Amino acid sequence: MTNLKVHAPAPADLDGGLASLRGDCARMAPHWAAPEKIASRPVSPSLIHGVTVPATSARLLEAMPEYGN
Repeated sequence: MTNLKVHAPAPADLDGGLASLRGDCARMAPHWAAPEKIASRPVSPSLIHGVTVPATSARLLEAMPEYGN
């Protein structure tokens, strides 16, 4: 047996604005299941090794008032 339901095509206006985006998100929300919350525990600083930060990223964070001071 053939399913003869026809779905409406996507709107041609891709720049529908914030209201259109919120409507799209509200329609899609029931399709996504939220993952179960996993409680993470703190890690001892002695176990963290091998982390490198590029100089450009370090300079960027250093220039931000909430991180650099």
